[in-house]
Amino acid sequence: MSNTSVPSAQLAPWLRAQQTALLRQRGHAWLLHGPSGLGQYALGLALVRAWLCDNPTEHGACGQCGSCHAIDVRTHADLCVLMPETAMLEFGWPLSEKAQADIDDKKRKPSKEIRVEAMRDAVVFSQRTSARGRGKAVLVYPAEQMNTITANALLKTLEEPPGDVKFILACEAAHQLLPTIRSRCLGHAMVWPEPATAQAWLVEQGLSTTDAAVWLRACGGRPDDALQFANTGATAASWSELPRAIVQGDMSRLNGLSMPQVLETLQKICHDAMAFKVGASPRFFDTKVIQDLRLTADLARLSAWGKALAIATRTAEHPFNAGLMLEALGEQARAALRAPPSTSP
Repeated sequence: MSNTSVPSAQLAPWLRAQQTALLRQRGHAWLLHGPSGLGQYALGLALVRAWLCDNPTEHGACGQCGSCHAIDVRTHADLCVLMPETAMLEFGWPLSEKAQADIDDKKRKPSKEIRVEAMRDAVVFSQRTSARGRGKAVLVYPAEQMNTITANALLKTLEEPPGDVKFILACEAAHQLLPTIRSRCLGHAMVWPEPATAQAWLVEQGLSTTDAAVWLRACGGRPDDALQFANTGATAASWSELPRAIVQGDMSRLNGLSMPQVLETLQKICHDAMAFKVGASPRFFDTKVIQDLRLTADLARLSAWGKALAIATRTAEHPFNAGLMLEALGEQARAALRAPPSTSP
């Protein structure tokens, strides 16, 4: 995940093709949806760059004009970016003066949701006259981080947009959006790149061929997620060694990951263990990695573990003691992977 804007020429090849197709469409609101790691943010930003560009082509923004530069330095008067405050800070977008003051004064922490106050400011923004004369754009990402109140504040403007404003809602969980929001947008399902194309792109970003293949598989074929994991400093070898380490009780391999990331990793191990048990190919790890675990648990125990992990994800963001929770999850994993087959009473 990058915190800089992405000129059209630097877009991944599968995103460039989508951008060209979307720029040919007419409308005022688009919903870019699909799993994480497929480039929703990069594509959404590329589209608003093209709409606001002084010298656009059919393939995107020029990357050289005053409008493109203003987006690069996060000062474009006709672009409103709506994100959770945590994401705004990560991607380098400025917060409102009041929000920044509240956070600086430690009155509150940066929000993990898109705040209704920010949405109301965006509605006011959409009603103003364009400063540069090429219209206005509102980029919302990830759109599923709007709560019901925030989404309802957008609804009327999305239905009857004032003047020349266009909206991009980019999300990784479209089912969490209000149906009334989805129905007012032109939907675009993000395209999954071919594995060879995604792997070649990861190599261009600085990964070795081996690391690119391992991380792409670890992330289920989603290149942005693969690059993000690679940039954490973890190695492809450490990923391959992870299942055995967990079976042996070494949960330290998960240190540094957030609790949602820990749970996602354990879910991947559980998925591949179950797949191996029924004779299918593992998805996230090499077959030999799972084979070497010498699993003794049957499907019933693995399935029960999977359900327990799913329940745990509902409270993953709660401020539990991370060390104790990690220890409990480790015990649960070892019990599931090395348990004797369950027997019927």
